[in-house]
Amino acid sequence: KPTSTLVAEAIGAVPNTQAADWEFACKAGTEALVAAMGLVGSGMGHYAMAIGMDTAQGKPGDALEYTAGAGGGAYILGPAEESLAVINGSYSFVTDTPDFWRREYQKYPEHGMRFTGEPAYFKHITEAATHLMEASGTTAKDYKWAVFHQPNTKFPQRVAGQLGFSMEQIEPGLLVPVIGNTYAGAAMIGLTATLDAAQPGDRILVVSFGSGAGSDAFDILVTDKISARAGLATKTQEYIARRTEIDYATYVRFRGKLAMK
Repeated sequence: KPTSTLVAEAIGAVPNTQAADWEFACKAGTEALVAAMGLVGSGMGHYAMAIGMDTAQGKPGDALEYTAGAGGGAYILGPAEESLAVINGSYSFVTDTPDFWRREYQKYPEHGMRFTGEPAYFKHITEAATHLMEASGTTAKDYKWAVFHQPNTKFPQRVAGQLGFSMEQIEPGLLVPVIGNTYAGAAMIGLTATLDAAQPGDRILVVSFGSGAGSDAFDILVTDKISARAGLATKTQEYIARRTEIDYATYVRFRGKLAMK
C-alpha cells in the first residue's frame, strides 16, 4: 500500500490530490524533492510536499545493523517569493552500480562491503557536487553549510574534505553519530537540522546518495523570511532529545527478528 495516501489522508489533502511513492534506495527523498520542484516550477501545482522517511534494517551481526536508524524530514515546495529558502539549482548523477541490493523475497539487504565506498558513495556524491558547483560557479567557500548523505560518521566527513568543506560546515547536519543511518531520510533530516542553524543569506549544499546508484545535489539559498518563522516549528535537535532509547533485545523484538517457529 502506498505511504503517500496515508500521509494525504492524515493532513486532510484527500481526495483531489496527486500522490506517489518513490523508490531509489537512500535518495528516494531527494528524488521526490526533484519531482516536487518540477511540479511547482512547471505550474502544474502551486505547492507540493516531498518527504524523505525511512526505517533502516540490516541482517543481525551485519555492519549495516549497528548503524541502522529511523527518521526523516518533510518539505513544502512553493513559489520562491513565499519561501524560507530558494533552490538555486540541482544536478543528478546516476550509473548502474550494484553496490547494495535486496532480492525479491529476501528479508535483509546485501551489500558489496568496500565496493559501497569508492565506486558508489564517493564517486556519485563528488560527481554530482562538482558538476553543480561548476554550473553555479561556486566553490566550497561560497557555502556556509553542507549536508552529505550519512550512512556512517566517516563517509560524509571524508567526502566533505575531498570537496573542500570543513568540519564546521557539515557539523549541524551530521546526525548519524546520534540517531544512526536513516537511509532515505538521512540527507533530508540533515537539512532540517542545518536550516535550524541557518541565517538569512546562508548558502547550503545538499548532496544525497542512493545505492544502485545515484546522487542528487542542491544549491540552496536561505531567505530573509526564515527569521520570522524559524521558531514556529519544533527544532530537529528537540525531536532527537525526546526520543526513547531501547536496548538491543527490545529492538530485535520490535523488528520481528526472532522467529518463533
